[in-house]
Amino acid sequence: MSKDLEKIDDLIKEALGKEEAKFYDELEEQNLFGKIGETFRGKTGWLVIFMNVMNLLFLVLFVYCLVQFFSVSETNELIKWTAAGFICWSFMAFIKLYVWMQMDKNDILRELKRLELQVSVLTGKQKDPN
Repeated sequence: MSKDLEKIDDLIKEALGKEEAKFYDELEEQNLFGKIGETFRGKTGWLVIFMNVMNLLFLVLFVYCLVQFFSVSETNELIKWTAAGFICWSFMAFIKLYVWMQMDKNDILRELKRLELQVSVLTGKQKDPN
């Protein structure tokens, strides 16, 4: 299967111009760190930065709640610090989920661009009588 994909990629690169081939190379699969870095660029990059700052803030609050939980002895206080810690932990999970969804969205957009490029190359070959 991977040999077929390599053949298709080679055919597409042969049919493209230099600029288009460079654009196609930029659409290659990224590793995890590349995907994370990609979330910081673009129109919503500022939001991802803000969410990561908030994630650190909730981590600090969670550790504070954890320390307070182990330092109190009354049941009511234990329940309050447990609830506060659970809320902090939940916010951290939701923020991480948002970032993972952004990474997935970027992957889907990259694949759509590759498909569009492949379709345009194939339609160009069909129109060309050579």
